[in-house]
Amino acid sequence: MIYVALLRGINVGGNNKVDMKTLKTTFERAGMKNVKTYINSGNIVFVNDSLPQIELSGVLEAAIEADFGLRIRVLVRSLEEMETIAGMLPDEWSNDGQMKSDVFFLWDEVEEAAVPSALPLTPGIGTLLFAPHAVLFAVDRADAGRSGMNKLIGSKLYAQMTVRNVNTTRKILKLMRELL
Repeated sequence: MIYVALLRGINVGGNNKVDMKTLKTTFERAGMKNVKTYINSGNIVFVNDSLPQIELSGVLEAAIEADFGLRIRVLVRSLEEMETIAGMLPDEWSNDGQMKSDVFFLWDEVEEAAVPSALPLTPGIGTLLFAPHAVLFAVDRADAGRSGMNKLIGSKLYAQMTVRNVNTTRKILKLMRELL
């Protein structure tokens, strides 16, 4: 099976520094195959046919703690799950000078029915979509500060997600497809 591991909170603001080459080695030692990292924010594509998906996060979190001394949450999604999420992204969404578009990947324990009421959105600003285990949000850059999404940081819900922009999400899917 082809998977992506999304690490939460590494290499941000000088905290939880993790070298990607060393991380690749950590994943390989933990039994992952065809390991590829993508940018410093903790995106690792790999193949594993020996463990069920539900066990991968724990194995990888333990390996990271052993090699780096850091307790980092790891969210694992399959190629099929990423296909579904990326397939729900409107083609015109981008992350550039005009538009800010993000995918908020939710941990499995999040009660998805409660997510809409927990989002601090300003009505009428931006576009919000829901995918299985993910929230998709796009807003014009000029309105990003007024959207209310910046109030999400520090909330209980924010601690139960990891965020990637749409460009990164699409690139991860491309890397996963290359492993077919």
